[in-house]
Amino acid sequence: MGGKVILLDSTLREGEQTPGVSFTMEEKLEIAKMLDDVGVGMIEAGSPMVSEGVKEAVKKIANESLRAEVIAHVRAVKEDVDLALDCGVDRVAIFMGTSPIHRKAKFKLSEKEIIEKVVKAVEYARDHGVKVRFTPEDATRTERDYLVRVCSAALEAGADRISVADTVGIMTPDSMYELVSFLSQKLSGARLDVHCHNDLGLAVANSLAGMKAGADVIHVTVNGLGERAGIASLSEVAVALKVLMGIDPGIKFHLLTELSSMVERYSGVYLSPHTPIIGTNAFSHKAGVHIAAVLADPATYEAFDPSILGRRRKIVVDRYAGKHAVKAKLDELGVEVDEEQLEKITKKIKELSDRKKRIENADILAIAEKVLGRNVRGESPEGVMGIVMVKVESHVYTTNIIRRIINIPGVESAFEVSGDYDIVVYVQTRDMSELNERIEAIRGVRGVERTTTKIVLKKFDGQNKIHGT
Repeated sequence: MGGKVILLDSTLREGEQTPGVSFTMEEKLEIAKMLDDVGVGMIEAGSPMVSEGVKEAVKKIANESLRAEVIAHVRAVKEDVDLALDCGVDRVAIFMGTSPIHRKAKFKLSEKEIIEKVVKAVEYARDHGVKVRFTPEDATRTERDYLVRVCSAALEAGADRISVADTVGIMTPDSMYELVSFLSQKLSGARLDVHCHNDLGLAVANSLAGMKAGADVIHVTVNGLGERAGIASLSEVAVALKVLMGIDPGIKFHLLTELSSMVERYSGVYLSPHTPIIGTNAFSHKAGVHIAAVLADPATYEAFDPSILGRRRKIVVDRYAGKHAVKAKLDELGVEVDEEQLEKITKKIKELSDRKKRIENADILAIAEKVLGRNVRGESPEGVMGIVMVKVESHVYTTNIIRRIINIPGVESAFEVSGDYDIVVYVQTRDMSELNERIEAIRGVRGVERTTTKIVLKKFDGQNKIHGT
């Protein structure tokens, strides 16, 4: 396909349908603003008919003057459309089940009656001056001829977009490509979305296939949240577009980890370490042969450079580690050794790993001290601690800024204070380069006016002991 690919984020609608997830008003506003900062083109803010609280949240998000198009998701019912119109959204997304099982079990309506309801709702919304998307729910299990008829009727009534919904996640990339290609031909001139559920783990692949077949909007959620197994993940789709297809989705990739952490905290749904792109293990290397190769050329075992996400690769040292890995870790810890000492340290690390599940930096330093016969803790910096003082713009709530900052990797704590600055942030990093990255991330938070940073030279505990940093 040609032209721009737009990511529609539905974390606030589809994502909140995840069992156990319920965002507060303040959290929804923060997520919406962060999504806008990240660069998604459309935000599905919620379904106003669900509750008064959801309606109020949709209304507030619509009034935030975001760059993204704000969408309300409603049934093909006049009252639902009225609620969406009252929210002042840019677009109303009207959905209606179209598959045989939805027509019979859910609505008990004929094909003709379904079309009549869709046309009536779309015309009503368009008559009130709002853009309309029609979603044939369970489109992928709907008869082809009927799917074309109902979508054509919606387009004739004024809809300008059709969302191809794989509601139960039963498609493969091949079948999704074929269906979207078919609809692109039959619905000449229509602009298509794809909304792919992840029941069989194919949501991202199916979304990309649909895009290749002609869809220009892909529905995603942060961390892949959604009903049952969720839908396509924002970070996975965005990075796949860039890395595999050379397509720029307009996303600020360095903010994806911060966004993911925010949604983890607000949703209470935490990611597996093995989650692609944003999981803690996504750029970790453990096997000795792998590490040796990565140290020579990272592309040997990395699909893309983690720096595009503002991340770094991690070398894990345990029984699988060879000398290259141990040397890299010792260099990271600031400990110099010769070849003979390196051999001994590597051997002892393997021996310890047979008795202990996880080897920490402290274990490696203890082994190094034993082999070298001297204290290396003083030689090895434990990292760099920075105290970042933040001034917030006058019209912004300080608490909202703190909630954004606390999700930035490396931030240990943040405090609201009085005086010339509004927030004090403690940041612990491995080195000055990483500290500078974190400071830039803090400065990039919407509402931050300026910052000043102090580097901690020595830290004293309650017993007046001095600790280097």
